Amino acid sequence: MSNPTDETLTLAIERVFPHPPEKLWRALTENPLIAQWLMNNDFEPVVGRKFQFRHEPMPNWDGVIDCEVLIVDHLKQLSYSWGSLGLDSVVLWTLTPAEGGTHLRMEQSGFRPDQQAAYQGANYGWQKFLAALEQVLGGVR
Repeated sequence: MSNPTDETLTLAIERVFPHPPEKLWRALTENPLIAQWLMNNDFEPVVGRKFQFRHEPMPNWDGVIDCEVLIVDHLKQLSYSWGSLGLDSVVLWTLTPAEGGTHLRMEQSGFRPDQQAAYQGANYGWQKFLAALEQVLGGVR
């Protein structure tokens, strides 16, 4: 019998962007660009680097997400921990060249079964963030 605490949910969203991997990589790793589509941050693409995403505080949330860079594989993969409101998860970005652009896969793993609201909120949030990313990419050279 498996331990229920071992069973976590993973949210995965995939899109193909009509841009080269280099352009997507910049938008995922340069903090002024990250701030345009995701949140203000002090991110640096260095494994072990602790950083924060900062959002306007809301009722019951201080607006801070504590993170640590886990993987930096130039133009291929980027991963960091994502800790906020009792959620300890991992975000993994995977870039794959595709016809006409780049296939981007975003996975956020580590949602416990009792964190269904956080899972739904993350799904909603990432859809909005990726739409904003598309807008930012249109203006990046």
